[in-house]
Amino acid sequence: MKVGFAQINPTVGDLAANAGKILAAYQHAVQHGAEVVLAPELAISGYPPRDLIFQSRFVPAQLENLDALEREVGDVPLIVGFIEPRALDLPGQSFYNSAAVLQRGQPRRVVRKSLLPTYDVFDEARYFEPAESNTPIEIRGRRVGLTICEDIWTQSYLPRHLYPAHPVQGLVDQGATLILNISASPFQVGKPAVRYQMIAENAKRFGVPFAYCNAVGGNDQLVFDGNSCAFDARGNCLAQLSAFREQVTVVDLGAHSSDTWTTAGEEAELHDALVLGLRDYLHKCGFKSAVLGLSGGVDSAVVACLAATALGREHVLGVMMPGPHSSEGSVTDARLLAENLRIATKLIPIVEPYAVLRKLYAPHFEGRPEDATEENLQARLRGITLMALSNKFGHLLLSTGNKSELAVGYCTLYGDMAGGLSVINDVSKTMVYRLARWMNREKEIIPHSTIEKPPSAELRANQTDQDTLPPYDLLDAVLDLYVEENLGAEEIAARGFDEKTVRWILRKVDLNEYKRAQSVPGLKVTSRAFGVGRRIPVAQKFVQ
Repeated sequence: MKVGFAQINPTVGDLAANAGKILAAYQHAVQHGAEVVLAPELAISGYPPRDLIFQSRFVPAQLENLDALEREVGDVPLIVGFIEPRALDLPGQSFYNSAAVLQRGQPRRVVRKSLLPTYDVFDEARYFEPAESNTPIEIRGRRVGLTICEDIWTQSYLPRHLYPAHPVQGLVDQGATLILNISASPFQVGKPAVRYQMIAENAKRFGVPFAYCNAVGGNDQLVFDGNSCAFDARGNCLAQLSAFREQVTVVDLGAHSSDTWTTAGEEAELHDALVLGLRDYLHKCGFKSAVLGLSGGVDSAVVACLAATALGREHVLGVMMPGPHSSEGSVTDARLLAENLRIATKLIPIVEPYAVLRKLYAPHFEGRPEDATEENLQARLRGITLMALSNKFGHLLLSTGNKSELAVGYCTLYGDMAGGLSVINDVSKTMVYRLARWMNREKEIIPHSTIEKPPSAELRANQTDQDTLPPYDLLDAVLDLYVEENLGAEEIAARGFDEKTVRWILRKVDLNEYKRAQSVPGLKVTSRAFGVGRRIPVAQKFVQ
């Protein structure tokens, strides 16, 4: 069978445009010989629609677009994900996560999702009822098992034993000789390779070909990487679609395997995911340009590079805001970065307004020593400056803080945390450095001095991050075990870390939940992101 893959980039709620994308991809695939065409999970509504699903007109409007799409479909079946309402008198949730098989002259066939993920960023049990059953359907004289995303994920690839049944096993037991899967599987570093291995093992285990069509694009914090693929019954890769971009192609599942799975490496994957997430967030939210602060540090340098790649250099403004403790080298590094990227810049020093505030508050602070208050004033002046430019010119303000800083609260509310999108808040400081070096792999874009000098917020004289924090390689190793693997202090210490240091880091993470609760949306690229992927109470007393 020749399967058409419509690896498209839907926008949540843009129902007519999404249907138009699906139709255009379908027509292209049919023209190139497809005998069935796959579009992603919930492709008409966009994934995840979240509580839009409860809006009174949302699901009916989506169904209208499904009907309009069906009227345009010809003899070649189109399989597309949609939200299916349930009868009002039935117990349980009001909707199914479903796939419709549309074909001219044939009644609409519907298959419902069996396994509803409700962990990490997923909350499908809030909206959907699982399928009561799933039986193979006939397409082109072949018994086909139609599945939706999680339905093909086996227990060994899930975070824990979540489901009592394996839908693919049930379909094969009922005579399915081919498994089709429509998906909206979000990206995290390393996940495309894991997904490939899982599908290949499934194909080999059950002795049937697999065709997997994934969504691509950014929707709020989530980034979908595409990487749609097909495997023969021996688990050999027949085709791999592009990562992080739309593609429509036709794959002959009866052909001999001629493809091999490829990956660009962690840094390249991460870079492309962040670029796509930033580009889609900006454009889907209606912005045309971005602004960010250029401090001369590695975090803002990496974000500036990502922004220039994602949006085009003419749509990025970098703002240098030297303060009383900014080094000459930092300003020089910021200028050189901007010249290398050919982005526009503004120089707006904060020395004078900081002096005015110091004088204004002096009578009220009398008798108290300088502390983080004075440091935070500088960060907040920079936040005010950037927000003013954002308001006046309609730029999206990009926050440049990383995951390590956000974890332990080494950031200022309403200062460097201000913004519309936090681009690297799920990227550890050590990975930021890896990204910076990767960006310089062909030529120097980020000044070498930016990468090599000790990191510093430059909010007091001769300040470095390691005055306050453990070395970043140590900090990030502990944070990974605590945040992503949920290990406690004693378990982490047992892996060779100093227990006093471990407890200090964990306590900092816990105490700064209030900051993260007020932070701007960020792009999720790891297995456990703050905010959307990790939900911890602010007012709580549990101590590790």
